[in-house]
Amino acid sequence: MIRADAARNRRLLLDAAAAEFAENGMDVSIARIAARAGVGKGTVFRHFDSKEQLVAAIFCDQLDGLAATGKGLLEAEDPGAALLAFMTAGVELTAADRSFCQVTAEMSRSDPAIRAASDRLAGVAESLADRARRAGVVRPDVTGHDIVLLLGAASQAALPVGDAVPGLWRRYLAMIFDGLRPEAAHPLPVPPPTSRDFVPQA
Repeated sequence: MIRADAARNRRLLLDAAAAEFAENGMDVSIARIAARAGVGKGTVFRHFDSKEQLVAAIFCDQLDGLAATGKGLLEAEDPGAALLAFMTAGVELTAADRSFCQVTAEMSRSDPAIRAASDRLAGVAESLADRARRAGVVRPDVTGHDIVLLLGAASQAALPVGDAVPGLWRRYLAMIFDGLRPEAAHPLPVPPPTSRDFVPQA
């Protein structure tokens, strides 16, 4: 079992690194992260063997935080509003630090911890989507994996002018969510991805 002081230092490091990456980009040094966390460089490497492992841990932490948000919405009275709230939280996460999300997207297919956290998130998304499907507020062929992959679409659409028009991603999220509604749904040309599709093929 991890000691309380070690757990505290790990939490400080994750928070400090996430803030540094968001503010200064992915090239920020380990020394700078350690200084922000108020610990020595050696403490960083006692918790994480490499900068890549630190990045993966932050991303897993963010995915699990989003999954916890989703779990909290599973008992919401309005399944459609709950799914939209979950997607809004997810897009806020990707829009807040695009460079971090780009780096972790490249890692996600090869890192087992990230894949496991992604699977946990997709499971929560599937539960939310299932409630919305059964309530008739989204099309019947939408899956949890669809929802997770769509989280990056709104922030990506706003990317070219996002700095000039803050919050533009909300416009595109609303369009995406309207596209999930069943009223004008047509058969989709390709089946949804599964967990197997996120694992690199040998």
